[in-house]
Amino acid sequence: MTVTTRLGLAALNGLAPDRRPAVRPGDVRSGIVHLGLGAFHRAHQAIYTETAVAVAGGDWGILGVAPRSRDVLDKLRAQHRLYSVLTVGGDGGDHARTVGILSGLGHAAGDPYGVVAAIADPGIRIVTMTVTEKAYRLGPDGRLLLDDDLRAQLTGAAPPTSVPALLVRALLTRQAPLTVLCCDNLQNNGPRIRGMVEQALEVAGASMPGGVEFPASMVDRIVPATSADHLRRAALALGVADSVPVVAEPFHQWVIEDRFPGGRPDWAAAGAIMTTDVAPWELLKLRALNSVHSACAYLGALAGREMIAEALELPGMGGLLRRFLVEDIAPTIDPPAGVTVQGYGETALERFANQELGHRTHQVAMDGSQKLPHRLLGTIADRRREGAMPVWAALVLAGWMRFARGYADDGSVLPLDDPLAGRIREVLAGAPDTPQGLVDALLGLSEVFPAGIAADAGLRTELIRWSGELARHGAAATIAAVGR
Repeated sequence: MTVTTRLGLAALNGLAPDRRPAVRPGDVRSGIVHLGLGAFHRAHQAIYTETAVAVAGGDWGILGVAPRSRDVLDKLRAQHRLYSVLTVGGDGGDHARTVGILSGLGHAAGDPYGVVAAIADPGIRIVTMTVTEKAYRLGPDGRLLLDDDLRAQLTGAAPPTSVPALLVRALLTRQAPLTVLCCDNLQNNGPRIRGMVEQALEVAGASMPGGVEFPASMVDRIVPATSADHLRRAALALGVADSVPVVAEPFHQWVIEDRFPGGRPDWAAAGAIMTTDVAPWELLKLRALNSVHSACAYLGALAGREMIAEALELPGMGGLLRRFLVEDIAPTIDPPAGVTVQGYGETALERFANQELGHRTHQVAMDGSQKLPHRLLGTIADRRREGAMPVWAALVLAGWMRFARGYADDGSVLPLDDPLAGRIREVLAGAPDTPQGLVDALLGLSEVFPAGIAADAGLRTELIRWSGELARHGAAATIAAVGR
C-alpha cells in the first residue's frame, strides 16, 4: 500500500487517536531551547517533555536548534514542526506516534544571533543539549580547546556558531535564572559543562552569573539510523507519510539531577527519574550495559558475527555475559534503590537481542581505547583492589586486544576505527605475534591503561591465558566452553 497524504496540521484529524500528538504545535509557548535536532533528542527528551506537558501542563514547548545542517530543519518546517517516532521490536510490532512539542525552530550556523537571543529570553528557562561530545570543545583534561576561531566567537569578534559561544553570549545579557542540561553521554556531564562555560566566560572577560545551574543527567534509548524501509513502515503505521521519522526501541530512561532554578516540566509524570545524585545510575549503565555491549562487540566480531543480536546467539554467549555481570560487575556497584545489577543486566541483554535495532559489532567496537577506561577498566581495578581476579572482564579485555590486531578468527580484516589506531598499530608492529607479545605491547599504552593495571602481574597472566585461548580455539569455541 502506498501512503500519499503528507504529515502536517491538516492531516492530524485523520490520524487514529493513539497516533496523534499529545500536544499540538502552537498550543504551548517555548520554555526550552534545545541544541541539536538529531534523532536521539526527538525520540527521547522531546517525548518526555510532550508527555509531561500533556499530563501536568506548563509552557514548556521546545525551540529546537539545528547546529549545522538544514536538512531536518527544512523538512520539519514543511510539516509544521511535526514528526513521528516509530517504535520497533516490541511484542506488538511497529507502533508510530506523532510528536508536536516543537514550538519553534532555529539554525545556529545560519542565524546564531537569533539563537543567542532565544537563550537570553527570560521566557526560556532551560537549555538542553544533544550535540555529541566533540561539540563542547573539551580536551581529555576537561579544559576548553581554544583556537583563534573559538576565541573570536567568545569575545564577539566572530558570529557565535559553536555551543560554548552560543551559551556564553546569551549568558552575558541574560537576567533570569537558567538551567543548562547536557543530555549527551558524558560521564559527570553537569560539572563538565559548567567547567566549559566558566572557562569560556573567562575568555570573554566575564564570570558565571547567579541563578545558572548545570545538573547532571543520564539518558538511555537506542535510536538506530532511519532507513528507507523505516520510512515505508512509519508511513504504514502512522497512516500518513513523514519525511523525518525517527526509529527507536521500546525501552527509554532519563535520570535527572533535580536542580532547576527557573522551574521545569513535570518529567517525573512522564517516567523520568528525578534524583539528587545521578552518579549511581551512570555507573550502573557504564558497567552493566555499556561494558556488556562492548563484550558482545569484540568477541562477536572475532567470531565473525556482523550484528550484536547475532553475537548474542552464539552458543554460550548469554551464559558468559551473565557470569560477567554477576561475578565481576555486580560486586563493584552499589545500585540505586529498587534496582539490582542482575535485573538491569538482563534488561540490557533483552534490548541487545532486538534485531530491529541494526547494531553492528564493528560500530559498537569503535573508539575502544576511549571507551574501555570508563566501561571496563574500573571494574577490573575495583575487583583487584578487593583481591579478586575478574576472570570474565579479563576475557573481554583480551577480546579487545585480539580485535586490535585487525583480524577475525577466520582471517577477515577487522576495522580499527579508533583515535589511537596509529599508536596501537605501532606498538603491535614492534611486538611478537604471540599472546604474551600482544598483551605486553597493549598494556604499555599509558594513554589507555593506568599504571596500576599495567603493572599488575596477576592480571597480566590472566590476559595472556585468555589471549592464548582465543588464539588457539577462536572466540566462538572459547565462549561455548565457558558459557554453558
